Amino acid sequence: MYRNTPHSISLHDYRPPEFLIDRVDLRFELDPERTSVEARLRLRRNPAATRGDGTLRLHGEQLDLEQVAMDDHPLTPTDYRVDAESLTLLRVPDRLTLLTRVRIHPNLNTALEGLYQSGDMLCTQCEAEGFRRITYFLDRPDVMARYGTTLVADRRRFPVLLSNGNRVESQDLPDGRHLVRWEDPFPKPSYLFALIAGDLSAVEDRFITASGREVELKIYVEPHNLDKCDHAMRSLQKAMRWDEERFGREYDLDVFMIVAVSHFNMGAMENKGLNVFNDKYVLARPDTATDADFEGIEGVIAHEYFHNWTGNRITCRDWFQLSLKEGFTVYRDQEFSADMGSRGVKRINDVRLLRAHQFPEDGGPMAHPVRPESYIEINNFYTATVYQKGAEVVRMQANLLGPERFRQATDLYFERHDGQAVTTDDFVRCMEDASGRDLGQFRRWYDQAGTPELTVAGDYDATSGAYTLTIRQYTPPTPGQVVKAPFHIPLAIGLLGPDGRDLPLRLAGEPSATAPGTRVLELREVEERFCFIDLTARPVPSLLRGFPAPVKLRFDYSDDDLLFLMAHDSDGFNRWDAAQTLLQRLLLGLVADPEAGIPEHFFDAFRRALLDPSSDRALLAEVLTLPSESYLGDQMEVVDVDGIHRAYMALGRLVGERLREDLLRVYRDNRETGPYAFTPEASGRRALKNLALGYLMRVGDAQALQDCQSQFAAGHNMTDVMAALRLLVDHGGAEGAQALDDFYRRWSRESLVLDKWFSVQATSSRPDTLERVRQLMGHTDFSLRNPNRVRSLVGAFCTANQVRFHAVDGDGYRFLADRVLELDPLNPQIASRLLKAMIRWRCFDPGRQALMRAEIERILASEELSNDAFEVASKALESR
Repeated sequence: MYRNTPHSISLHDYRPPEFLIDRVDLRFELDPERTSVEARLRLRRNPAATRGDGTLRLHGEQLDLEQVAMDDHPLTPTDYRVDAESLTLLRVPDRLTLLTRVRIHPNLNTALEGLYQSGDMLCTQCEAEGFRRITYFLDRPDVMARYGTTLVADRRRFPVLLSNGNRVESQDLPDGRHLVRWEDPFPKPSYLFALIAGDLSAVEDRFITASGREVELKIYVEPHNLDKCDHAMRSLQKAMRWDEERFGREYDLDVFMIVAVSHFNMGAMENKGLNVFNDKYVLARPDTATDADFEGIEGVIAHEYFHNWTGNRITCRDWFQLSLKEGFTVYRDQEFSADMGSRGVKRINDVRLLRAHQFPEDGGPMAHPVRPESYIEINNFYTATVYQKGAEVVRMQANLLGPERFRQATDLYFERHDGQAVTTDDFVRCMEDASGRDLGQFRRWYDQAGTPELTVAGDYDATSGAYTLTIRQYTPPTPGQVVKAPFHIPLAIGLLGPDGRDLPLRLAGEPSATAPGTRVLELREVEERFCFIDLTARPVPSLLRGFPAPVKLRFDYSDDDLLFLMAHDSDGFNRWDAAQTLLQRLLLGLVADPEAGIPEHFFDAFRRALLDPSSDRALLAEVLTLPSESYLGDQMEVVDVDGIHRAYMALGRLVGERLREDLLRVYRDNRETGPYAFTPEASGRRALKNLALGYLMRVGDAQALQDCQSQFAAGHNMTDVMAALRLLVDHGGAEGAQALDDFYRRWSRESLVLDKWFSVQATSSRPDTLERVRQLMGHTDFSLRNPNRVRSLVGAFCTANQVRFHAVDGDGYRFLADRVLELDPLNPQIASRLLKAMIRWRCFDPGRQALMRAEIERILASEELSNDAFEVASKALESR
């Protein structure tokens, strides 16, 4: 028997809050073991709400209540009720001032929600529902209030005391403590509250806004990390300027602060004026961080800053509207990163992430719309669907409206809804009102789950010179949504002539052709036909240019068509996609028949692309990278784990053998000649060089091994060091062991670098990897209480090592279940996220299905299972 199913929260049950809170005054007397929190709330009945039974229910969890007073009159236990989740006042007037005082215990808070201890620091994480672990409150996003926060703590232990807004008072107290008071002039929901107390140092700079205001910028870190903040500061300043220029959004406080903490469940949090970051997304030097780390920091810094308007000044009415802030802000940070680097490569990386995580989510038991209909635990819905697919839904609206109208629409959104908690419908309505377009059918993207599949057929009539595209859309059933209505889908296409150039595009019935290039078609029906005329030869269609919609495409391209698109398509994304389609086709062919040959024209095309001096190196590295093993599995009806791995290794080895001299030339031509620089050009050279080295190492010859060892020993930058270390660990033997020992000796005091050391071992394809992971669980530098360390070892093995996690004996599944059960009492968020590695168990062969199902059932049998893990496990077993 499993535990009773917890209560599910549904979108259609939303009701406005009975009370609103105009003002919050908080006083914290901070101590890791015993913190006192006094809260004074000014409440009034909400005129937009249905009048209730005269009670007031406040959320609260794990609080020791010490005092309750209403309008300065102490209440007795007969005036209120307290249970594990709430404080209910039995008789309240329409207006009141409520005072509560509670005790909390940050040092015991391993879930890292509310106020908790991270190392020697105290910090908060209140999204989504962490504030209720700090004090009794209406902990919902549509209750927005102005906050004043007073922090009191021992000055020697916690010399830095931070909270939201502007600092308005600071004083020393006679008992060795000190007091700092903060005022936030902007109303905000409780999930945006933050405080930090610690012995921290700050890197400081400033920013002059478009209107001439000076803003202090401060990044707080532990003192030994001060030399790793320059990139984060530059990223922040670039994001602030970009947001002014692209969206007209200016920062509104006197100071903007970032704090880096080592224990954090997420990447970062956009608390008003005081962003709290996982230190992974702040700290970087060339010798400690890779190109991917630098790029990630730039993107996440921008993302959290952009939330100041898309999430803070305008927030979501309820958690079903989470994509209102997250999808829009992801779109904004994607556009920022594209402008800062290579737009084509950025789009490729975003789509790769979408296909690797969101498409499988849409096809699994946790499939849900961008605006979910129900949930048991909201933490389970910080998903790729809400974030990445949500961003694609915003991108489609931007493409449908065009740049000028979209900017008018976002200006209207900011003007109309500033200071409000709103819905995705409010956002789309601004798109409609600014553009005059009817987006009624488009709203289905928010309400329907699943990935639409477009089946496209092309027919050329040489007599009339007409080329007809017939496009049919179909969306497979998802849990709770069997039948899908057709979506409104923008489809960007081009037609290439025999010379590889874009053709003018003229649809039948139009007076003239558009200029050669890309044209956006709009699909609304289950099936539609588009007839292009005035063509003198059969064109090769370039479909889904720039990936304009989150759909799957089925078109009967020949190998020659794909090679033609790889060589000639003017759209960089489609050049990459053609290469990936061809590589996928070859690899799946090898899975079906390990003796199948590889056509000679494939190696010729690979060589031409590799040696093309005019190619963008970053884009070329993407084009020549094999699809991941997990992505290949997603293309199969039944995942052949071992067959995919054999094919993946075999094709990589063949490329290395057939193109050895060319790869050696590319490797040597792209080696570093000067100091490290994080630029698109330099990052592209490193990516291409390390890709070539990877293919050479598959061959296993002495020259490649020597080059790999030399690159590791040179230690020019962490990008090259990690590329070499990963290859040496997969190579194994004395060389791999020596590299791991050397790396650990050098970097054992750098926590983020040590995460890489754990991760590279967890993702090795060597047969003894799980045994090694189990040994590392007992390493002195491993702790289940550190989310980064858990992700770098347990998470990396279970989600990024398909061949070893899915070993046929089921040891990987037992290992994961043990960790979930071990973590769940400590940190339910991390436990439930790890559990998702088995959620698509029905996609595998019967033997693996049975093994995974048994472990999921074992997890569900736990009597003390959290709501987080219960929701994931139960949905996995309910799916059909």
